[in-house]
Amino acid sequence: MSYCTMLSDLDGEKKELHKVYHDQHYGFPIHDDNELFCRLVLEINQAGLSWETILKKQDNFRKAYSRFNLRKVSRYSDADRVRLMADAGIIRNRLKINAAIENAKTILLLQNEHGSFEEWLNMQHPKSKEEWVKIFKKTFLFTGGEIVNEFLMSIGILPGAHDKKCPIFKKILLAKPKWAT
Repeated sequence: MSYCTMLSDLDGEKKELHKVYHDQHYGFPIHDDNELFCRLVLEINQAGLSWETILKKQDNFRKAYSRFNLRKVSRYSDADRVRLMADAGIIRNRLKINAAIENAKTILLLQNEHGSFEEWLNMQHPKSKEEWVKIFKKTFLFTGGEIVNEFLMSIGILPGAHDKKCPIFKKILLAKPKWAT
């Protein structure tokens, strides 16, 4: 079932929570490296959980991870890891927390080498999902096939975020996602 179809089956508060993400974020290209990092961290934290859980906690994640400022997160110490493990507002998983910090360091290296994380992603395009997964597994921590697929669909690199019949599909095309170029 696609996200578009699932959204139509929801009602009330759940529907509104998902609708904002679906209509304004999912599948739209992101051009800010801190926001790309944010989306990667959220996708990693979603592993084994519902996307609804992540949407409900996204503001807490922003606060806990210094608004996803790559430079700040890359300098997190052991004390920050302890702080994050004690923060009930986020997902308290040691592997996911460690992945966020180490992936921030990796993205900074990519920025130094390629100008930006976005540019590094653009340089890899086009690739199949399988090729992307191999690259991500070599480059980042905690990035399996589903995480990589959802991350890349959610930022407009891989197609599939919206059905062609979904009214948001046309808005996505206007935003010029990589998969449409």
